[in-house]
Amino acid sequence: MNDKKYLMKNYLKFIYALIFVLASTLSKASQPFITEDKSQNVMVLKEKSLSLSFFINPNLDAGILRAVHNLQSDFEKVTGQRPLILNQNPNASSPLIIIGTIGSNSVIDDLIKQKKIERKELKGKNEKFIIQHVRSPFKGVDDALVIAGSDKRGTIYGIYELSKQIGVSPWYYWADVPVKQKENIYFIKGIYTDGEPAVKYRGIFLNDEAPALSGWAKATFGGFNSKFYEKVFELVLRLKGNYMWPAMWGNAFYDDDVASGPLANEMGIVMGTSHHEPMALAQTDWRRYIKKNNLPNVWDYSKNKTVLDEFWKTGIQRSKNWEKLVTIGMRGDGDEAMSEGTNISLLENIVKEQRKIIEKETGQSANKTPQVWALYKEVQDYYDQGMRVPDDVILLFCDDNWGNVRKLPDLSKPLHKGGYGMYYHFDYVGGPRNSKWINISPIQRVWEQMNLSYENGVDKVWIVNVGDLKPMEFPISFFLDMAWNPKNFNSQNLFQYTESWAGAQFGSKYAKEIARLLNTYPKFNRRVTPEMLDSKTYSLENYNEFEMVVNDYKKLALDAYRVYNELPNEYKDAYFELVLYPIDACCNLYEMYFAQAKNKKLASEKNDLANYYADEVKVKFERDSILQNKYNNEIAGGKWPHMMDQMRIGYKAWHDGPKNILPEVKYLPDSEIIVPKVFAEKEGYVSIHAEHFSTVNNSKKIHWEVIPDFGKTLSGITTFPQNIYPTADDNVFVEYEINFASTGEFKVELLLAPTLNFNSNKGLRYEISFDGEKPQQVNFNGHYKGELGKWQAEHMIHSVTKHTILKSGKHTLRFRVLDPGIVLQKILIDTGGLKPSYLGAPESERVSQ
Repeated sequence: MNDKKYLMKNYLKFIYALIFVLASTLSKASQPFITEDKSQNVMVLKEKSLSLSFFINPNLDAGILRAVHNLQSDFEKVTGQRPLILNQNPNASSPLIIIGTIGSNSVIDDLIKQKKIERKELKGKNEKFIIQHVRSPFKGVDDALVIAGSDKRGTIYGIYELSKQIGVSPWYYWADVPVKQKENIYFIKGIYTDGEPAVKYRGIFLNDEAPALSGWAKATFGGFNSKFYEKVFELVLRLKGNYMWPAMWGNAFYDDDVASGPLANEMGIVMGTSHHEPMALAQTDWRRYIKKNNLPNVWDYSKNKTVLDEFWKTGIQRSKNWEKLVTIGMRGDGDEAMSEGTNISLLENIVKEQRKIIEKETGQSANKTPQVWALYKEVQDYYDQGMRVPDDVILLFCDDNWGNVRKLPDLSKPLHKGGYGMYYHFDYVGGPRNSKWINISPIQRVWEQMNLSYENGVDKVWIVNVGDLKPMEFPISFFLDMAWNPKNFNSQNLFQYTESWAGAQFGSKYAKEIARLLNTYPKFNRRVTPEMLDSKTYSLENYNEFEMVVNDYKKLALDAYRVYNELPNEYKDAYFELVLYPIDACCNLYEMYFAQAKNKKLASEKNDLANYYADEVKVKFERDSILQNKYNNEIAGGKWPHMMDQMRIGYKAWHDGPKNILPEVKYLPDSEIIVPKVFAEKEGYVSIHAEHFSTVNNSKKIHWEVIPDFGKTLSGITTFPQNIYPTADDNVFVEYEINFASTGEFKVELLLAPTLNFNSNKGLRYEISFDGEKPQQVNFNGHYKGELGKWQAEHMIHSVTKHTILKSGKHTLRFRVLDPGIVLQKILIDTGGLKPSYLGAPESERVSQ
């Protein structure tokens, strides 16, 4: 009996332990934990009759508090009700969210002591959060949702994960993604986390920011000031990034607005400076420094050591109390290479002196201040030649500015203890041409190169040059998501990611089709960047290449417009920014350059169609500016002035100019136009649009006219007046010159309008002949034989005669009408290869004879 009690007691212990383990199992935060459906396994966050509250400690970090206020606003956007923020005495009857960080004497520490949160999940972790349901967190409170962070950013990421799951996109501001209203919100009970990030520093570089981003920032915020950066920092944190290089074309982040540096530190952004701006200073800081102190502009350490040391000291002094990653080393002034005489020993000495400055100004060992050395362009050559930096410094490898990684660690040799990073590009200013305007980075290529980097030990820094930020929204999301956990991605799930992202912005109904659009247009743009595209890129003559790629883009644009027309109105601004404009504007560019290529070719042949294509170039050039104006001044209530001001048409060198330039076209005066008259047999047929006759014969009473756009194809020709019957003296005809390559008996098929025998059932007659032979007379509708239904269904009468051609070469086909009301649309001659088709074969090529 005692044995049975003992066994039962231990069995129950085991069951309870198992239940606890199962209940404590961590799920990925990417797994949905918010629902609008009520069930037994959910906790109420919002219902119509209930108000949500947040519980935080009074001494909550200011950066976390900012995120809490944003969460408060996000719930208000979703539910229409703003949650209360409490520091004490939570209401037992209201849903409660508890927010805090381990080790900050907060309620989180209390919950850990009560064994309601697992200490080991947070203690000593980097930027980790857990979101979980907790029972009885306070006396009288039954349930709470807890957001707990291992540190400041961990807590912030947890807050923004909840924001995203209730339906607020990280791009709600930067891409105008609307927020769907919800009356009821429930939390699916469990414990959720994204774990720790795989890459330590994950961020973006705002670069090449004029005229688009700079123009917008000035119009919206007065410039690149703390108000502007507050929006950028929030976006980076919502995307689980933590690192930034600020805009640097004529700008100095810390100096332009003294509030910017403290703001970054408060919000939790690790600030850096670009690869050629050492010691937490912008190149513009240097220009201001030498001007203010009346010093010579000598950016050369071998000639100006004292001045440069004093200058660099100011950067560390200013930022010493803020979290940052200090760029060390030196390149030439203005992102140029160092002088030819630069040697490794000088560069190593520069790093040594910079670290002395860091130690002196911070009052601690240099290795306590995170540093990075960028192996950009020629600096990589110094590294390859043996230059080294101290072990704690991160080595930042770089791509070739076009998304192709230049160098990776040699895993067969001892690795640099400070670790490695990668500086990647979505945007670039430089040869062979700038790439600044639109997204040209398919995530497949980004994944392949960044996965290659990660698999080869690059996991300390991932920083990507995003240009103006817009319109790089989608690849930015992907880059930062991948930086958090590269193992989440593989070659087979990239479209799934795209579909999920599209669904998060636009809803599941349109996700798959929008994902296809997002997936395809960067692929097209990676074939050749829009700035490199011109009338010579694709071949007009070989494989129908140019027309094929233009048609590909036109089909994509048509599909993009179909989705646009179906989307609810509230999504249309976001869709225009993220999907429609990039596709439509690039498609328009393709059509413009195709028209220019056709204009050049046809003008050289003295073909009158050259003038049509010249007009098309101008129409497409004008349309580009119309689309730009819509983006800048119409969508989202005119929110984005200047954002699409970047030049993309008319490059003459690697760099851009101030405005787009109309491509050159040539118009042919009438005196130069030569219209080839002879149609050439090819592939076993000849096809002729009726209006393309070589000879027309009118009489005093009767004349021929072309009716543009008549019928199924190009046009129709008929005689006027329509109430006068030709006599033998009128001899009203048209002729067509044809070059036959083959001989034999051929069928000639006339495609005629389905005019009925309105003339007392007599029928309508014509004559047809080759080379002055006795004509065949045809009455094509005099006696009905059941054709009427087919004629009406096809909107066409097919009239066939047979003719014998004995010699190859040029021949003349004559078509003469014997009655009014006959409308000829097309002529098809089967020389052995004509294939069935509804509209008839495309028109044969005309050649000079």
